[in-house]
Amino acid sequence: MEVIMSEMKNEHHHDHEHKYRKQIINRLARIEGHMRSVKEMAVNGRDCSDIRLQIAAVRKALDNAAKLLLKDHLESCVVDAVHRGDQDKVLADLNKALDNYIR
Repeated sequence: MEVIMSEMKNEHHHDHEHKYRKQIINRLARIEGHMRSVKEMAVNGRDCSDIRLQIAAVRKALDNAAKLLLKDHLESCVVDAVHRGDQDKVLADLNKALDNYIR
């Protein structure tokens, strides 16, 4: 949650298209529903190995959503910023995002 809040503080204005945004939102909605199901499995006393397997599936789905978001960012935000001459800021922001995501 801390990473999300710090990313929101660094929010920039988007006057360019994000062609994967709808796909990302749909993936996140599916992940949200999947996570609710996993929580219900725990509440209902399902087998630990079944719950672990579902948690792993949620993590993989989140990783895939993050990869698509990064692709969207590279193809839209980064390209737009480079065209505006903001390469240094873009590279600094991208490195910070990678440091936060890949630990």
